[in-house]
Amino acid sequence: MKKIPTGIKSFRKLREENYYFVDKTRMIKDFLERGSEVTLVTRPRKFEKTINMSMLSEFFDITKDYKEIFKGTKIMDTPYASELNQYPTIFISFADAKRDKASIVSTIKDQVLKEWDRYVYVFDDLSKYEQNKHDFLESRLMNYSNGNLEGIVDSISFLMDKLKDYYHKEVMVFIDEYDTPFIEAHTKGFYEEVRGGLSGLLHNSLKTSNSLKYAFITGIQRVAKENIFSDLNNLVVCDVTDQRYASYFGFDNDETRKLLEYYGLQLNNEVKEMYDGYHIGNQDIYNP
Repeated sequence: MKKIPTGIKSFRKLREENYYFVDKTRMIKDFLERGSEVTLVTRPRKFEKTINMSMLSEFFDITKDYKEIFKGTKIMDTPYASELNQYPTIFISFADAKRDKASIVSTIKDQVLKEWDRYVYVFDDLSKYEQNKHDFLESRLMNYSNGNLEGIVDSISFLMDKLKDYYHKEVMVFIDEYDTPFIEAHTKGFYEEVRGGLSGLLHNSLKTSNSLKYAFITGIQRVAKENIFSDLNNLVVCDVTDQRYASYFGFDNDETRKLLEYYGLQLNNEVKEMYDGYHIGNQDIYNP
């Protein structure tokens, strides 16, 4: 019997270690066919947002060769199989940006620096101006003691520009749990101290960058306070009432039935009472 992937957040690990797998890869086809420059999907907690974002990142990432982990999946039966590992890709998660202000700031900086470090080679042979900007941004990203986000609003967009220069392709950007630091800062009383830097970081990478191909963002809610996305007119919001992407977060009836039958169980009223109760778009969805 296949193991049950409780707590697994990596799509690669899910596939490589022979866990039970519910194939959601046709979400990639929908994502490409819709062609929305920036998509925000909001879902409650524990609806596998992170593993879907990992799946998107692993599929597109030009630095990877993941034919094996996508072998036999639904996306490989579509014309979009040719898009596998063809784009420079940035994947950032703010899921751990919690607790006090210093922890939130350091987590955000760590996530950006992780991608800077992964693509360090694109910073070779910078012009004098570019080198100066690189050094400025790097110094602010690496300053954990100041406890603020000042000076880093261009840190993702700068990396995007260098990736486009290096690969001659526009960049895919995936940001998981974008709203966690906003919510944490609001509930703990220092919202204004992080709002400007964080909203600027998102704005400059998702709105004003000329290096963006597509972006996909997840969160629990759309942050309305102070209109974080007020001028992000390229944003498509898919909340729990929207049919778009409705079947990809959580399990539908057929997926739930097949999963239970594999382990010798049945989809009965007891299961429905425990895990059902969600209606996303026009579908009944079970919490995974």
